Amino acid sequence: MKRTAFRLQPVLELRRAQERAAGAAAAEAARAAARSEAQAADVARSLAAAELPARMDGATFVATMVGLRALAADEVDARASARATAEQAEAVRASWTAAAQATKALERLAERHRLAAVRAELAAEERAADDVVTGRHGRNRTREEDTWKA
Repeated sequence: MKRTAFRLQPVLELRRAQERAAGAAAAEAARAAARSEAQAADVARSLAAAELPARMDGATFVATMVGLRALAADEVDARASARATAEQAEAVRASWTAAAQATKALERLAERHRLAAVRAELAAEERAADDVVTGRHGRNRTREEDTWKA
C-alpha cells in the first residue's frame, strides 16, 4: 500500500529551523546579558574601591567629586544597560519558547499522521486477509455442494 506523505513536512522543517535559530539567538542574548551584568559589577567595584586623598585642597576636592560623580553615573548607566539587556534576553527566550511550542505541535501532527498511516495499512492488510479467507470459504463451499449433488 502506498503511504501518503505528511503534507506539512516542509512547514515542520521550517519550524525546526526557526526553533534552532531562536535557540541560538536566545543563547547569544543570555551571553550578552551576562557580559552586561559583569560590566555593571566591574563599574560598581570601581566605585566602591574609590578612595579620597588624605589631603585635599579646593581643586583636588572638586576634581575628586567630579570623578566620583562620573563614576556613579557610569554605574547607573551600566545597571540600566544590564537590566535592558536582561529584559531583551527574556523576550528572545520567550520567542524561542513560542517557536519550540509551534514545532512541538507540528511534530504531534506528524506523529498522528504516521500512526494513522500505520493503522490504515494494518486495516488494508486485514481486509486483504479477510478477502483471502472469505474467497477460500466460498470456493470450498461450492466444492462441498458439488459433492453432495453428485
